Amino acid sequence: MTQAYRNQKIQPHWWSKTIIALILGLSLAYALIGIFAWQGPGGIDAPVKVQFNMWMLCLLWLMILSFSFMFKTRWSALRYLGGANLVAYLGYLAARLLS
Repeated sequence: MTQAYRNQKIQPHWWSKTIIALILGLSLAYALIGIFAWQGPGGIDAPVKVQFNMWMLCLLWLMILSFSFMFKTRWSALRYLGGANLVAYLGYLAARLLS
């Protein structure tokens, strides 16, 4: 195995990737659901939106959690999920201010 190949493969830091995805993935799912709740059809006062958002939260969180193992290192998982959280929460705050 060459050094170039060893640097390219996904590193098995699965404990740290799991913890990062559990915390930052849930936070990201909350932000995305919040954006949908404020800007989705019917606005924040839609009658069945609460139930729909509760179910979508689980699906989003599990999808983020499962894709987090595709990052090469734990630092890239932390960097990308942290950046996605920052962008999502800025979008959520903008959605709240514009409504």
